[in-house]
Amino acid sequence: MANRINRAIELLEADQAIYYDGPHTGHVLTYEQGHKDARTWADYINVGMEHGAFDMTGLEEYMRGLVAAGPTNSGHRTPTVIVEAPVNGIDGPNVAFNAWQFRQILARGVHGILLCQAESADAVREFVRACRFPHHKAGTDKIGGGTRGRGSEPTAAPVWGIDQQEYFERCEPWPLSPKGELLLGVKIESPPGVAHCEEILAVPGLGFAELGPGDLGLSLGYTTLQRRPYPPEMEAARAKVFAACKKNKLAFLEGAMPDKIAASLDEGVRVISGHNPDSAKVGRAHQKRTMPV
Repeated sequence: MANRINRAIELLEADQAIYYDGPHTGHVLTYEQGHKDARTWADYINVGMEHGAFDMTGLEEYMRGLVAAGPTNSGHRTPTVIVEAPVNGIDGPNVAFNAWQFRQILARGVHGILLCQAESADAVREFVRACRFPHHKAGTDKIGGGTRGRGSEPTAAPVWGIDQQEYFERCEPWPLSPKGELLLGVKIESPPGVAHCEEILAVPGLGFAELGPGDLGLSLGYTTLQRRPYPPEMEAARAKVFAACKKNKLAFLEGAMPDKIAASLDEGVRVISGHNPDSAKVGRAHQKRTMPV
């Protein structure tokens, strides 16, 4: 029996890395695909809506399919699902004006959201606030009260397998709320984001962060996707973001192939992209993971 609704959080609490699958665009969002993906090798499923279609009807059907084919071998109702939101985290007003996106996404019963193009602490504060119900008070002295309203719980709570009152309590960002089941992250992928990453990643309510080498590389003039070892200015950016993650106890997201995964884990990387089941197999063995896949 699982200890949590959100498998990704349960693993991170145990200092185990989590591995994700799912494209940044073109994700098939149907009941049938959800039924199939319920047996994924990954710890969480990334649904890319920054570049993919903002399809709430499809997402709702997909979540229904995951539930119908569950539980997972680890005993969780579904795999964790994290959605990349379309809004850019450039500044506070831009995020606040688009807070409807987070409400729509969370109403489908997902377990987390990734804010892309994070460039300011104000933007991230608005992001976290938009994902919180206002009755929760932890951290409000630093970020203000939550702005998520009543109304999504009738569709979200059944996906989580709990009643609506329990959903109000448990749909909180972890680790700001130790019992929270919502995993929020940010992508630092521009020079302004790198410049402000220390204050961005100090905002309460975040659980993970990543350096976005694709967009950062474009900003620096590289039209081909840069991979490690990065050019010097990108290696410096990675070091700065990684250090800010460590300081604020956030999980750092980065890709790793099977021959590099052990070194990445030993360095402290805890969220693994790359859509590679072999990386997950090697990494789980390296960490002596016991939770079933």
